[in-house]
Amino acid sequence: MGKLIKLLDKPLRTFTLYALLILAGSIPVYYAVVDYIWLKELDEHNTIVKEKIKESLATADIPAEEMALLLQHWNTILPGTSILASHQLKGRPDSIYTIDRLNRHQEKEEMDRFRGLSAIIAIDGKNYKLQIETNVEEASETFAAISIVTLSMFSLLAIGFILLNRRLSKNVWKPFHATLQKLSAFDLGKPNAIHFAPTNIEEFDVLNGSLQKLLDNNIATYKQQQTFIENAAHELQTPLAVLQSKLELLLQQDSATKATTDIIAAIELPLQRMSRINKNLLLLARIDNHQFPETENVDLAFIVGETLEMLDDYIDSKEIRLQQSLSTLVVKANKTLIEILVSNLVINAVTHNYRQGAIDIHLSGQTLTVSNSGKKELHSTRVFERFAIASTETASSGLGLSIVKEICQRYHWRLGYRFSHDKHQFSIGF
Repeated sequence: MGKLIKLLDKPLRTFTLYALLILAGSIPVYYAVVDYIWLKELDEHNTIVKEKIKESLATADIPAEEMALLLQHWNTILPGTSILASHQLKGRPDSIYTIDRLNRHQEKEEMDRFRGLSAIIAIDGKNYKLQIETNVEEASETFAAISIVTLSMFSLLAIGFILLNRRLSKNVWKPFHATLQKLSAFDLGKPNAIHFAPTNIEEFDVLNGSLQKLLDNNIATYKQQQTFIENAAHELQTPLAVLQSKLELLLQQDSATKATTDIIAAIELPLQRMSRINKNLLLLARIDNHQFPETENVDLAFIVGETLEMLDDYIDSKEIRLQQSLSTLVVKANKTLIEILVSNLVINAVTHNYRQGAIDIHLSGQTLTVSNSGKKELHSTRVFERFAIASTETASSGLGLSIVKEICQRYHWRLGYRFSHDKHQFSIGF
């Protein structure tokens, strides 16, 4: 699975990329608009200068000899303008042009862009060509300035997006995170119901309403199932006990033939398995209903020793080699549940072991490990399911490891399974 990102980060990235593309595309547009306005202003400036020159020369009371001398030195006196004699007619319209040429009026000569105006004016009845050229701001400088400003605005925009996104994530999504936290802490087996607080956001209210309805239905169904299992197990106890006692009476009768005893023995095996299933279902129901509330400090090594002593004959009957290494570990839990947990782990190791196999039990640190000989790895995700390894050939109920799982979940202990070196290894981290 790839790296997960938050929901608000997805539109943030899209919006940021969109803003970047728009602002980057706006740079040439800004440049074109600024250049157009700049050239338009220069055209107006050149036109005003032309009109002032015409008016000044027309109204100036300068003798013809001095006027000729003035026009002769005009280009030197006023750089950027020139007045030259022309044979063109006065009525010719003014022309506007842009030219790139060396700018000799700077310390370092370089190519500059100039905006020019060419017009025909009359002085003392003679036509002259008036040229006015004004330096235009460098295109590269204008482009660089616009780019810097645009990138600066984008940086401010991106920072604003991030800050606003965080604020929205904390405020707008606060009801969602509250709902998520309640769902994460919800346990179907616990009696406490879950309730969602109302919000001022329609979508979250609809979500909370749907979740509330779903959870209420599941809780009600779960309670009905638990009640049914518990009641059924209680009701089955008496008839199962009666059947077992009747079969024992039949086996004790002197008139019973070998064929009859074989049939009774064949019936007794599934009956024993049914009785064990019934007891374990009742135990699971009691665990789910939290009917073992008492807790105390329990010496786990002592419980393991007691369990092995109790099952000593069962282990010897299969000629199983037992190895144990037990360190002191005290856990706070219900003692009855601890005894059931250890007993089920050891019984499972014996039942699903082969003759002259091996069982290793290690208790060190905060971990209990029970290993038994095996030939094939079990499905790690199904090994703790109810009836997953039940067999019709033994009295096993297939619920032993399910009970272990329920007890571990109740106390939040880590339950694990792995198959290594031809051994099934079940471990519990306390």
